[in-house]
Amino acid sequence: MKESPYPLEHTLGMRWYASNTPGTGGRLRESAEDFVVDEIPAETGTEGAHLICRLTKKDWELQRAVREIAKQLSISHRRIGWTGTKDKHALTTQLISIQGIEEGDLSRIRLRDLELVPVGRSASPLALGSHQANRFSITIRNTSSPDLPSIAAAVSETCTQGLPNFFGIQRFGVIRPITHLVGEKILEGNIQGAVDCYVGAAFPDEPDDVREARTAYYEEGDPLRALRALPVPLTYERAMLHHLVSHPGDYRGALLSLPPRLLSMFVSAFQSFLFNVALSARMERDPEFYLPHHGDRLIFADGRDDVVTEGTLTAALMQVRRGRCRIAIMMPGSRDLHEKGEDDCTISSILTSKGIDHESFSTASTLVHTRYDGALRPVSLTTDIKSTIEGSNLNISFSLPPGQYATTVCREFMKADPRDMI
Repeated sequence: MKESPYPLEHTLGMRWYASNTPGTGGRLRESAEDFVVDEIPAETGTEGAHLICRLTKKDWELQRAVREIAKQLSISHRRIGWTGTKDKHALTTQLISIQGIEEGDLSRIRLRDLELVPVGRSASPLALGSHQANRFSITIRNTSSPDLPSIAAAVSETCTQGLPNFFGIQRFGVIRPITHLVGEKILEGNIQGAVDCYVGAAFPDEPDDVREARTAYYEEGDPLRALRALPVPLTYERAMLHHLVSHPGDYRGALLSLPPRLLSMFVSAFQSFLFNVALSARMERDPEFYLPHHGDRLIFADGRDDVVTEGTLTAALMQVRRGRCRIAIMMPGSRDLHEKGEDDCTISSILTSKGIDHESFSTASTLVHTRYDGALRPVSLTTDIKSTIEGSNLNISFSLPPGQYATTVCREFMKADPRDMI
């Protein structure tokens, strides 16, 4: 095990690597073809109101692609569903569902670096996480390690034992990792703080004019001046500011002017942050963080869960080693969290320090019309790595279940600044 040297990762709760090798360094995504993602879908039917299509795209953010597809079909983007949000700067293939159209309607779509092919129909739209897995083929270019083969072999072995199943930087915002901070303000009941954070928090990688406009708003709170200064492409911030100009002081209305999908992400990002922090604390207590202790929560492949007791510890250890279940951390929500072990205590301590409890999640659910019941997430991920080396380039391929991050795997090899992996 090895500690990350990057302050940004510490800020997001990602403090440790499972492997203790030096990093390979290098760069991800010098071209979209360096990061290939193929969704492994569930079976597709032949009847229903929803046309199922294979979407192949290059350098497209999914929600932008969905909006453009809807525009060319002259339908609402809400009629389009998908099972997972794939990377933007990548070559990706996945299924989407489109309600109420025929195969021939697809001929109206003419978008560069984007292709739609009909593959079936369904009576219901595709739902998040309903695909089987994602297959990745990734090239890490220009590595700096003098001993690339031995590092690749050592990290590949660690991948079979268990990597920390962190939520990656994409979960919190690549250029501005603030999504969880906005969620924290919402849970605290500080809606003005949530709006001010989303509009006004400036980050170094943004253009100078954007940073200056955000900082001025944060310091002065003048929505009209900020609206005049923020560039037009910042549509979400400008929508909030337009509302504040028209309805001074109505921060709740400003927040609710955001699209529902984006609005729902804030609180769930804070849940993800809590998971990362608790997982890092667990790794600090025990490098074999994927093995059970008294009070740990277990999640089985069929979704069943249990809690390890002194009497079941030996059996739990056997079940985990045989791959029948994994240790999991409960991300809190509107249901009251009854502390079972040290992971729960870590999260409860953070929530208490911020004045947040299960009622806070219930209030947030009512505000944004999204349920935050809480959920178990495994602390580790495992995968078999196939790797080849071409000069200073490392090619790796592997598969992961829905909800797990390929950058978590790349991070173990590279041990690079997280901004070099986006």
